[in-house]
Amino acid sequence: MKIYTRRGDAGQTDLRDMTRVSKTSPRIEAYGTVDEVNALLGTIRPTGVDELDEYLEAAQNHLHVVQADLANPEPEEGDPVVTDDHVDEVEAWIDACEEQLEPLESFVLPGGSDAGASLHHARTVCRRAERRAVALADHEDEVNETAVAYLNRLSDALFVFARLANRREGVREESPSY
Repeated sequence: MKIYTRRGDAGQTDLRDMTRVSKTSPRIEAYGTVDEVNALLGTIRPTGVDELDEYLEAAQNHLHVVQADLANPEPEEGDPVVTDDHVDEVEAWIDACEEQLEPLESFVLPGGSDAGASLHHARTVCRRAERRAVALADHEDEVNETAVAYLNRLSDALFVFARLANRREGVREESPSY
């Protein structure tokens, strides 16, 4: 497989179904931002917390499914699509982590340990990916709503992961002052 094809030199790219679209289309913005989240998660692992590393590795694989799903306006049988099982798995991660944390009583300033701060950063990029997916859904009717729900849930998970990473590092959570 050759890395450069020159097919994108004029500002267009292929969707999964080989439809050519502008690189600025809402669909490309959506799955491109998901790719950004995925790359950011790759810079965070290893966190030093084994279960978080396992969750992040699984999330990176899930994000490839999200990208394929968003890149495919009309999925066919056997194409990768985000399912409720993906969302359920993330919810299980959140529940497992929250069992190890004190209940949240106020907003938390993003930051802390290297892993905690990076996970907070990844959370914000994941929220942007979610907004891009919602914008895509506003422009086109061929968007898997479960992919949008997955991004929403993953951003919640990244918040909880940041809290757990900080706790494991002994970093005190700070609340904003108003």
